[in-house]
Amino acid sequence: MNDYQILKNIEKHITLNDLEIDHFLSVLKLKDLDKKERILSQGQTCKKLYFVEFGSLRAYNMNEEGKESTIMFAVQDWWITDMDAFVHQKPAVLSIETLEASRVMELDFQKLEELYIKIPKFERFFRILFQNAYIREQVRALENISFTTEQRYLRFIKKYPQMLPKITQKQIASYLGVTPEFLSSIKKK
Repeated sequence: MNDYQILKNIEKHITLNDLEIDHFLSVLKLKDLDKKERILSQGQTCKKLYFVEFGSLRAYNMNEEGKESTIMFAVQDWWITDMDAFVHQKPAVLSIETLEASRVMELDFQKLEELYIKIPKFERFFRILFQNAYIREQVRALENISFTTEQRYLRFIKKYPQMLPKITQKQIASYLGVTPEFLSSIKKK
């Protein structure tokens, strides 16, 4: 049981003894998911944080006109949720769905709060995780205002080469904030 990808992820920042590992694994729920399975829907209270054991997911927002904006992708060894909704236990503004058959480890908000008390070093782990997420989003915001669409596309394919066969041009375009047609003209250059 200790060969889960999530334990390798945790060990990047904190060291757990066998009892702590056992307790941590006991609060997680392993979920095998089919392709296009939604694990969070906009408007639903966000009570879960997910770790990707294998597979890939995307988080997106759909506006009132039905236009999707992809906020992030998550691949093996990444965490995903609607962070604001999760932390504040409020309705999600994002939906999260699988892009392929995937396995995730699900961590409930209340279980996470209890974990902070029972094993305080998890506060350090999740502080680092949330700091890194904030930095990633800051970098992305700066890229969106500083780089051309072509530069952002090239950075995307460099960052997510394993994703390209799994996602549609429409999903890439929605992540970059352009239409699929505009993205197509960029790719032809």
